[in-house]
Formats: sequence, structure tokens, C-alpha cells
Amino acid sequence: MWNKVRKAGGRVAGALRTETKPDGDKRPHNLFEAAAVYVTACAEDDQERADEASGWVSPEALSFGVNELACRAVVALARERGESPGTVARELLGLPTA
Repeated sequence: MWNKVRKAGGRVAGALRTETKPDGDKRPHNLFEAAAVYVTACAEDDQERADEASGWVSPEALSFGVNELACRAVVALARERGESPGTVARELLGLPTA
């Protein structure tokens, strides 16, 4: 099932490429690049960079990318810790154990 979601996400990523990079690179930004820059900027409290990244793709595409990044991060942490993704997610959010 996840493979189907990832394949669909890949197709969405290709379709939603918008702005070219300002440093002369002709390759446009994609939603996963925008999500990575946006989340990093938010974590570093860099509002200017977050605003820039949010302009690279549509709000819907950015939301999809941030969601995918969150899912992958929780799964990676869960594997590293030997815990379930649910336990890790609840811990990261400061929620009580279910």
C-alpha cells in the first residue's frame, strides 16, 4: 500500500514543480525539497527562509511534503529506538502513552 502512495507522491512531485532555483540551476524546486527547507527553517526559527520555501510550491504540495517528511522521520526514529511509530509520535508531541 505504501508503495502505491509513494508512487502517486512521485507523480504529484513531478507535476507540482514550479519555480526555478535562484542560483542559476535550471532544475525547478520540488515539493520534497520545499518541505525539507521549510521544516529546517522552522526548526531554526528562520521565518524568512520558511517563507521563501513556502513560495516554491503550492500550499497543498507543501503540506503533502511536510506530512511525508514527518512520517519518514517518525518511522526512522522508531526503528532507531526499537519502538513503535505511535509511541515515538506521542512522545515527540508530549502526549501520554496510549
